[in-house]
Amino acid sequence: MHDWHNRPCVEAHLVPLLPLFERERAAASALALGILVHTEGSTYRKPGALILIAADGRYAGLLSGGCLEGDLAEHARRVIDTGSARLVRYDLRSADDLLWGMGVGCEGAMQILLVRVGPDGAWQPLSYLATAVESHTATAFGVVIESSRADVPLGALALPAGASVTPPALRSADVGTALGAASASRAVNRLTAPAGDWTLLVVPLALPARILLLGAGPDAAPIVDFAVRLGWRVTLLDHRPAYALPDHFPGAARVLPAAERVTDTLDLEPFDAAVVMSHHLDSDLAYLRALARTRVPYVGLLGPKARRERLLESLGSDAQALHARLHAPVGLALGGRTPESLALAIVAQIEAFLNGATAVSTPM
Repeated sequence: MHDWHNRPCVEAHLVPLLPLFERERAAASALALGILVHTEGSTYRKPGALILIAADGRYAGLLSGGCLEGDLAEHARRVIDTGSARLVRYDLRSADDLLWGMGVGCEGAMQILLVRVGPDGAWQPLSYLATAVESHTATAFGVVIESSRADVPLGALALPAGASVTPPALRSADVGTALGAASASRAVNRLTAPAGDWTLLVVPLALPARILLLGAGPDAAPIVDFAVRLGWRVTLLDHRPAYALPDHFPGAARVLPAAERVTDTLDLEPFDAAVVMSHHLDSDLAYLRALARTRVPYVGLLGPKARRERLLESLGSDAQALHARLHAPVGLALGGRTPESLALAIVAQIEAFLNGATAVSTPM
């Protein structure tokens, strides 16, 4: 069931971290995973956001606009060397910013937990989360952010299904319920032990959006490029075999030639958004008819209003099923006419939809 609208913001985006993780895991080199556990005031990211830092200082993911990551890497190196988790706090609410000498003026504070991820800990929680991303399985993980108990140390992990890295004290029904609830609600939460001697931050995994492009012409390429930067999983279908070529879209998850009935090629239900853009009237009509009979929550149609009206008239009774979901002409009104500008307008509109946001200028 799609639940993009009015959903809480999920900050645990793993996809940007995966290339660095896979490279360091192949070299058997431990890393430090940074988890933003608490914020006050104005901050770049919110609790649950992740950063991955290698021993040589390379990092993937951002917790600030690049202001703190260099300093955080020094703390990460010590965590990698010692294996002991560490809480790091930055307070940038001072106008002078004298403590750090950064002068960023963010007017916020954040607390970041660094934990070691390496072969001695079975590469958890990243190994588990990477598998969930690959299978597109909703899940959550927990990490201890406060503790007075030696058997539940700072940085201890709680993973579903009784993973071996989970301490016995965290293999309780309450922890299992908290993980399941976070996965379902897509909201970061906290669980405190009945005795108050440890606190678990429970973080749901943000799964990449699944986007379907029905039409693999040259103007689809910049849409794929933008989408990949956002970590989306893009599938392209085209009725023209000469267009449905994976080499033309190296960032796409799949590029497929469409059968006469698109549903014979692909199950459309799992997609979060679809854009109809084949530039062929009969094909677009077939694509829209197939989408009308699904629950895909966002359907975009490329082309002018007159073309939209012609297609809707041809759809007959199926048009009503698309009424609340159809965005046509697709994309925000940015005013550009190049393929890249149109791609930006389309991707921006989908991004706003996925986040349940009104497409307005970013608040200052």
